[in-house]
Amino acid sequence: MSANPELGLAAMYRFIKKSGADRVGDDAAGELREILEDIATRIASQALDLSLHAGRKTIKAEDIRLAAKNILKL
Repeated sequence: MSANPELGLAAMYRFIKKSGADRVGDDAAGELREILEDIATRIASQALDLSLHAGRKTIKAEDIRLAAKNILKL
């Protein structure tokens, strides 16, 4: 598990429960948090590359959308 997680564990329980689960194991919530943090970091990094390529220092929503589309293959 990440030493300093950015996402709250309670939110992971809520995400899993909203998907229809009656019960959620601690290990499942922790694993979801690790995976989501990894994906978010990859998207943010690629969004930064896109903004710099466009000559901007500011990351815009379009950079995030494009990076997410590429990372998640949407």
